[in-house]
Amino acid sequence: MALQVQLVSPEQVLYEGEADMVIGRTLGGGDIAFLPGHAPFLGALATWPVELVLPGGGRQRFAVHGGFVEVSGDRVTILSDVAELPHYIDVERAARAKANAEAILRDNPENPEALAALERANIRLQVAGSV
Repeated sequence: MALQVQLVSPEQVLYEGEADMVIGRTLGGGDIAFLPGHAPFLGALATWPVELVLPGGGRQRFAVHGGFVEVSGDRVTILSDVAELPHYIDVERAARAKANAEAILRDNPENPEALAALERANIRLQVAGSV
């Protein structure tokens, strides 16, 4: 029995279908994986990749930048603030954003906007397969 998964952002539904497992990271809670039969769960998502293990063994990754995950029965719903499929990520733009954030952080290592921008850029590059 597979999980029924829906991953949505404010702009679109990025995935709707089955998965054998959903892996993500919650704020302050660390990595978490959901399998069929998981206990009900509601949590806030960190900026981190969400990975689906698909029936048949394939995998699908998404860059997820915050939001919430809810598990109810064998249904996993991810409501993301921003989510991107690997092939829609502009790798050059993400690399520029990373370089800009790193430059700001050299002068001000505690700059919260630059820290957040660096985290988003790194996740985009990781999901796009560029790091």
